[in-house]
Amino acid sequence: MDVFREITPLKPQDVLVVLDSTNNGFDYPIHNHPEYELNLVMGMSGTRIVGDSTARYQDFDLVLLGPYLYHKWDGDQVLQQHGPPYRVITIQFAMDLFGSQLLQKDRFLQIRNLLADSRRGIKFHGKCLEEARRLMVNLTEDQGFANIITFLELLDLLAQAREATFLASEGFSPQALRNSTNRFQVASSYLLRHFKDADLRLATVAEQLNMSPSAFSHFFRKFAFRSFSQFLIDLRIGHACKLLLDTDDTVGQISAQSGFNNLANFNRLFKKYRSCTPVVYRQRYLEKNTFDWTKQPTPWQFIPKEANNVIPVNPVAYSTRLKHY
Repeated sequence: MDVFREITPLKPQDVLVVLDSTNNGFDYPIHNHPEYELNLVMGMSGTRIVGDSTARYQDFDLVLLGPYLYHKWDGDQVLQQHGPPYRVITIQFAMDLFGSQLLQKDRFLQIRNLLADSRRGIKFHGKCLEEARRLMVNLTEDQGFANIITFLELLDLLAQAREATFLASEGFSPQALRNSTNRFQVASSYLLRHFKDADLRLATVAEQLNMSPSAFSHFFRKFAFRSFSQFLIDLRIGHACKLLLDTDDTVGQISAQSGFNNLANFNRLFKKYRSCTPVVYRQRYLEKNTFDWTKQPTPWQFIPKEANNVIPVNPVAYSTRLKHY
């Protein structure tokens, strides 16, 4: 599948950029970009794609996206044409924003952990969503340095939120699970390095921690909130989803590359956890990504892989209201 790259309006001198649009439609492809993004949709319902997650959203939707994570929102056509006004506020900021010496201090630890977790996409809801919405609306108006304080307050709010849900699976955006137990970190890191090995067994991982298979099984379930076998299946299915979107490899090749040594078993498990076959899964994403990049509202905003040899031209203007801070 051709995943488009977005040329965002973020400038080197910006701390962040805020895009604010009303009734501007959702005519853009599945895409990614190297910047972090916090996206708030208000007054609209539709379908949201984040990584290998495709789900309905309704009324209000707030999601934090990590760098290069595939994403797209669609709005219901009837609501777009006949419903009340809807609004989308998007905040984008650079990957290296929190790399400075000041922001490496302990007080920023929770925010750094939040950004690390965002590689799977995080949906916020409840009271956190309500307060974040207020802060994001405030950020659409230039109030000088106060905007930077509001931005940090917003990130701190999200970093402490309990009303949050991961969207993409572990295998789609693999990274070690954070946990206060060092042994669990060792186990999850080993799994992420070796889950593509069809011969990987629970006993092999248990050996890395000098634990018996039985003790390790109980230990893993306690900290991962699921069995070892279920966690391994989730990793492999998530990775297979990414390969289905990223490559033109056959289902058989992807099955082997994801750690399955039996194609029939892969197809059975894929259908069980994604409610469709791998072929249908790939086709559905292809159908959602029909986009003529030569006729987009903002020329050069979204660039397909096929244009990688073309020198991108930064858009002169974007079809939305922008604020650079």
